[in-house]
Amino acid sequence: MTAGGELIGAVLDRRYRVDAPIARGGMSMVFRGVDTRLGRPVAIKVMDPRFAGDPQFLSRFEFEARAVAGLKHPSLVEVYDQGVDGEYPFLVMELVQGGTLRELLRERGPMPPHAVRAVAEPVLAAIGVAHRAGLVHRDVKPENVLISDGGDVKIADFGLVRAVAAANTTSASVILGTAAYLSPEQVTSGSADARSDVYAFGILIFELLTGKVPFTGDNSLSVAYQRVENDVPSPSEFIAGVPPEFDRLVARATAREPAHRFADAGEMVAELRAIAARLNLPDYRVPAPQDSAEHTSARHPVTRAVPEPAGAQGPQPTRMVTTARPRTDPPPPPAYIPPQQPTQYRSYQENHTNGRRNGMIWTAAVVVLTLLVGIGGWWLGMGRYNTVPSVAGMTVEQATGELREAGFETGTRDKASDTVPVGGVVGTDPGPGARETKGSTVDILVSSGKPEVPAVAPGADWDEVQQLIRDQGLQPVDGGEVASTAPEGTLARIDPAPGTVLPAGAHVQIWKSNGSRPVQLPDLRADTPDEAREKLETLGLTVAGERPAYDKLVEVGRVIGTEPAVGTTVDAGSAVTLVICEAVTMPSVVGKSVAEARSTLEGLGLQVQVRQFAPLDSSVVVSQNPAANANVESGGSVSVVAIP
Repeated sequence: MTAGGELIGAVLDRRYRVDAPIARGGMSMVFRGVDTRLGRPVAIKVMDPRFAGDPQFLSRFEFEARAVAGLKHPSLVEVYDQGVDGEYPFLVMELVQGGTLRELLRERGPMPPHAVRAVAEPVLAAIGVAHRAGLVHRDVKPENVLISDGGDVKIADFGLVRAVAAANTTSASVILGTAAYLSPEQVTSGSADARSDVYAFGILIFELLTGKVPFTGDNSLSVAYQRVENDVPSPSEFIAGVPPEFDRLVARATAREPAHRFADAGEMVAELRAIAARLNLPDYRVPAPQDSAEHTSARHPVTRAVPEPAGAQGPQPTRMVTTARPRTDPPPPPAYIPPQQPTQYRSYQENHTNGRRNGMIWTAAVVVLTLLVGIGGWWLGMGRYNTVPSVAGMTVEQATGELREAGFETGTRDKASDTVPVGGVVGTDPGPGARETKGSTVDILVSSGKPEVPAVAPGADWDEVQQLIRDQGLQPVDGGEVASTAPEGTLARIDPAPGTVLPAGAHVQIWKSNGSRPVQLPDLRADTPDEAREKLETLGLTVAGERPAYDKLVEVGRVIGTEPAVGTTVDAGSAVTLVICEAVTMPSVVGKSVAEARSTLEGLGLQVQVRQFAPLDSSVVVSQNPAANANVESGGSVSVVAIP
């Protein structure tokens, strides 16, 4: 999707003005905008232009939009309108001023059970309404759960996956949906019903509790197929204090056999409410993420204004966003009480003593202590600390001035952004609203442009690599330990490779070195180079390059062997050269004239010997050696027999 900049300031369907980008995906972009007819803010999802000429997509797109617009629930993002303007199909929705659950997870990490319940209950209830109406979401994931600044939790993007699936431009071989949340039946057959949404929500609850998804892999396909053969583990195996009731909830929701799951989201939310009652979980207002793409888009002014389109009915005002929208920071979450302790208020009893104390002495002591505690409390609680101000959307100079005025030292650090221009301020670390000691350093996060895998090499500090990936707006995924020449405990390898540009929030897999160990080179003969590379990397080896060689038996382009040779013992982390078969595949020339056969074979760089009764170019070839499809060394000799 490359048309984001072209649309800023445009008015779609002579009604919906596009103001600023919020999020970018592989098939669409989401913008904040204004319904100029009603004067209300809206979110506008603009699909990739390739869908505009696809009647099957447009038909399904309209049908799904109508179906979702008919649903009513406070936790469903409302759909206002849909249409096509030129090459842009678009959907107009309620603008949720806040951020996504993915952004909240990045800021705060795993959630305690009472916070998980506060997120899951309203969303499950909303999906349950859709299930009762016969609709299936098909793409439940943190990016589609929105949290408003007022604490409302909503689900978005119903029906879009099915609309894209109907498109002629979509390859039938593509698994639709997000690999980390697909149900087994979506992977194996592509079918989905209400129980598929239940499975995805079980994965979502696992991620909320643990901060990670249960399955990871080298690519989306391998991640998807893991759930076909493996059960989702219990969240309590990864983080202490998860109640067994939540383990059982996740286990039932993610059963590989659909019949063993909750029948729909309504049944699942009923069980969640019962669990909350048994554990006496406290009420909780979910905070919106502070450093969200939606908040950032609200701070950046519209850079283009579009005059009233010809033929428009009524006034088409152009409003310029020039000031930051004030935002009240959410209250801190209640303290997490481990489930081994009762989740309830403790009762206290006063201990009465029989003896009476000297009232004057105690009163004087209390006054002195109060003064000391008051002075010390002021210094510890207020005098030494200050609140980090919000500086997103400012220039670096303005942000530096704001932070220094608040009593902080400043530094700068790059952070990728899909929406903030290069050089603009994305936010701070610690984030706005954090209370920090005066004189401490607050880093200003400066946009480095679109997210890309950072330039790190084997041996880099493990924690530093993870932070660099997060600074790029990407998610580090621990791939486990592998043998490597890199020092133990440091980075062994990373995938995708450094410099790869990815969408915000994409996963980057990293492996930790467990040190160099002897490795015996495996037999890779007849493997493809990619298969051989994967096997070697699994053993902690690297591929230094490829060398061509001739082999009459191995298929052209496949591996003949390695240097060092198979069976050789080398240290983990060593470089290995792949020897790749390079040969000419012998074509079939039987039935062709001698002239045609000679032209074909000599065109491949082969030397031709012709055996025939008379030296006629019109003679017909009746046999050839080597046979068709055999390997022939480049420049080698072949023979044909022709008659008459």
